[in-house]
Amino acid sequence: MDPVRYRVLGTTQALRPDGTPVPVGGARLRALLTVLALRPARTLPAAVLVGEVWHGDPPADATGALQALVGRLRRALGADAVESVDGGYRLAAVADDVDAHRFERLAGEGLRALADGDPAKAAVVLDDALALWHGPALADLPDRTAEAARWETRRLDVRRARLTAALSLGQADQCLPELTALCDVHPWTSPSRHCGCAPCATPAARHRPWPRTRTYDSCWRTGWAPTRAPNCAPCTASC
Repeated sequence: MDPVRYRVLGTTQALRPDGTPVPVGGARLRALLTVLALRPARTLPAAVLVGEVWHGDPPADATGALQALVGRLRRALGADAVESVDGGYRLAAVADDVDAHRFERLAGEGLRALADGDPAKAAVVLDDALALWHGPALADLPDRTAEAARWETRRLDVRRARLTAALSLGQADQCLPELTALCDVHPWTSPSRHCGCAPCATPAARHRPWPRTRTYDSCWRTGWAPTRAPNCAPCTASC
């Protein structure tokens, strides 16, 4: 039987092999599934699960409440979906069953392709990675601040890499609106960089009055422009 797929890059969901959502009702139940899905096939002690699901405010009978919650999750996903192990529980899944871990795998592949000088492959793989997102990371985790921030930072890195690939492929018109928006929202995420090509590196080029040149200049100053652009493909249309 094909495995259930899990989504945590947004509202937590369980999906049957045909893509049909499995009803997982209740904030606590989704929180439990989120915690388990982040660590598929790993045993999590009951105390850890209680702490993350109830976020420091456990019920009087925390063990019994957790057992009841696990029972509800098994009824929703199937009796074998959550395994009991001495002192804890684990989700019967592999990393690729969870969107967050597929995202990490695809992100790594795309970044390697970009580093190896293959922006076309990088663009395809990074698009696949970003398509896995459907909302804020770990939206159903009560205390999501630190863990979610790590995933959101990783997503930002992947978006930047995807834009770098697009610029390297000469797709400035398609990607500069998103690049501009990212410059506005995240102006200080990295040291200032420039593309390194002679036409864009000159002061005259960076002060020409065309809109796309001003956009590129803004991103150049805040570090969102790529570190290199072969043959100045991204910006010759404006420069």
